[in-house]
Amino acid sequence: MITVLTILRQKGSEVFHVAPDAKVLDALREMAAHNCGALVVLEGNRPLGVFSERDYSRKVVLLGRTSRETRVRECMSTPVIDVAPDACVYRCMSLMTEHRCRHLLVMDRGKLTGVISIGDVVKAVIDDQQSTIEQLGHYIAGV
Repeated sequence: MITVLTILRQKGSEVFHVAPDAKVLDALREMAAHNCGALVVLEGNRPLGVFSERDYSRKVVLLGRTSRETRVRECMSTPVIDVAPDACVYRCMSLMTEHRCRHLLVMDRGKLTGVISIGDVVKAVIDDQQSTIEQLGHYIAGV
């Protein structure tokens, strides 16, 4: 069973974040600098939401707002959906589907320890299935 911790060990656990009162333009610059599609919105150490490229396009651009004047708190996605490091990837897929979200925060005893995306989860599932296929192939071939 592949867990969230397995994913974080492979991709890393660095969390890119932004303050809720930051301007959207600053958040976009931060995403570009880290080549990522979303930032955790933190107030101190407390996660308030997630700000993503999707939030920008739907809640800023399409509404005629400007990224220089709009604050992240006005367009971030809430509530945050989180998982424990020992959660399996299939539970993550279920949560993402149920809540229609693309990012899950990884919380360990109340502390933010990472973020996983739908892409991370899909990759883990594909890798797991590929490994199972190879093992079955070896079993059938008697290797």
